[in-house]
Amino acid sequence: MEFEYWWLLGFPLFFGLGWLAARIDIKHLVTESRALPRSYFKGLNFLLNEQPDKAIEAFIEVVKVDPQTIELHFALGSLFRRRGEYDRAIRMHQHLLERADLRQEQRLTAQLELGQDYLKAGILDRAEEAFRRLAEGPHAAAARRHLLEIYQQEKEWQKAIDMARRIEADSGESLAKEISQYLCELAATEATHSRPEAARAHLEAALEANRKSVRASLQLGDLERAAGDLERAIEHWKRIESQDPAFLALVAQRLLDAHRDAGRLEEGLRLITGYLERYPSLDLLDTVFQYALEAQGAEAAYKLVRDELRRNPTLLGLDRLLEAQIVGAANPDRRRDLELVRNLVHSHTRRLARYRCVNCGFKARQFHWQCPACGGWGTYPPRRSEEFDLAP
Repeated sequence: MEFEYWWLLGFPLFFGLGWLAARIDIKHLVTESRALPRSYFKGLNFLLNEQPDKAIEAFIEVVKVDPQTIELHFALGSLFRRRGEYDRAIRMHQHLLERADLRQEQRLTAQLELGQDYLKAGILDRAEEAFRRLAEGPHAAAARRHLLEIYQQEKEWQKAIDMARRIEADSGESLAKEISQYLCELAATEATHSRPEAARAHLEAALEANRKSVRASLQLGDLERAAGDLERAIEHWKRIESQDPAFLALVAQRLLDAHRDAGRLEEGLRLITGYLERYPSLDLLDTVFQYALEAQGAEAAYKLVRDELRRNPTLLGLDRLLEAQIVGAANPDRRRDLELVRNLVHSHTRRLARYRCVNCGFKARQFHWQCPACGGWGTYPPRRSEEFDLAP
């Protein structure tokens, strides 16, 4: 292919066109920059200098000077909500909704933001009203999840069940575990009001929703125990081994009490001791230790804890070992020495003997089915903090 010299004439032309386009873009950028209020650049400067409070005030000035900055309204409202300034967030989003020039899409977004403001501020009735308006439309998925959160906070468990099933149908996501928890909450309410049959129906529905629902089995056992049927109560509690053996620690005391009342304490001790060997747990150890100490004496309790301590060394195990030695000590001086050591160990075990949420890390002395901090269901493993932090 031969080179044509007239092609060289194209290079200056292309260069000129590129220069002209760049000039147009630069002029456009300069025009836009001059149109922006000075407060906008002051706000950016404060942000770069890590002065968020001054940056917010500067951006508020921008909103006052140029009310057309819709996106800045949204950004400021969300920022106020994250900072806990719910009143300012609510006013910002209410102001947006009052504007007549707002597009429908922007109006729906402002409604969603306002609902979240109310929810964070704890004004649940207004939050529910805001999200109900959005339950059909482009923001329906987010609105329904917020409504589910509200029903949980208000303990409206039947509404929570209905909303969870609606979310399942729309998204295809399984909320069976959450639904079973809501049914267990309904059962607990019925049991409190002495309506065992209604409670039993809810618990059976919970097991239908989630066959692995440990809580449903535990509560069914409690119902049977209250009705005087010890054998059926024991059957329900023993089923937990096949559902999640880690939760056996929660029913160990119940199982031993039921076996004792049925005149089969030795059988109950063998059952729980077998659980302890297969599924080591500080709570199981504590339950077996106390019963062994009462039923079999200090020597048997000491041997039990010593063997467990060799397999799973923990401070709580050491605490129980020292307690057994103190009970069995005949020498007063030796007993005082052991009590001194145990007091030192016990001061540490009290801090470690807590349950911890795997979702947010919140610790509590009492076991919770729902985390009091983050609201997660089933986020509390039935294991003490020491089992996470110290056990090998």
